[in-house]
Amino acid sequence: QVQLVESGGGLVQAGGSLKLSCVASGRIFSINAMGWYRQAPGEQRELVASIATGGITNYADSVKGRFTISRDYAKNTVYLQMNSLKPEDTAVYYCNARLPLNTYWGQGTQVTVSS
Repeated sequence: QVQLVESGGGLVQAGGSLKLSCVASGRIFSINAMGWYRQAPGEQRELVASIATGGITNYADSVKGRFTISRDYAKNTVYLQMNSLKPEDTAVYYCNARLPLNTYWGQGTQVTVSS
């Protein structure tokens, strides 16, 4: 089992920045990759960014150049630095941890970007 707790969401004006954090606990030694997904009202959940063991990152085209994912192994934490936020970035953001046989999700944190 892996538990994920997100924080850092909130309300920000367009052009602003937020930094999301996700702290993992439990079987963290089995985690292959971690990522951030988001889901806007009426939309499907989509990948925002992921980071695999070894530091390989992957970003959605819509956030490339604006968002940065990073992982602090000492703190068992993955971050998502979000800059130049746009109203279309408004969504619930979920932390994700992939293990060989299971995938775990956090409870989500709301990000709202006002125009």
